[in-house]
Amino acid sequence: MTYSQEQSYTPFVGPFDPCPPILCKTYSTPPQLYMRFQPPNLPQFSPQEALRRGTLWPALYSPYESRWGKER
Repeated sequence: MTYSQEQSYTPFVGPFDPCPPILCKTYSTPPQLYMRFQPPNLPQFSPQEALRRGTLWPALYSPYESRWGKER
């Protein structure tokens, strides 16, 4: 079973809000939330790649994608 690391929700929009409403907000969840336990013999990054990515296991890697300028 696969899960998306990006979740979304629709916030409440009041009739008297002074700003334009944001109809859909998204947030990122870490991959370890979807693993109940660490299975044995998980593949591993090389030591150099693990330092670059911040984790030893590819299953726990979550790339950061900046949203700055994406919606502008």
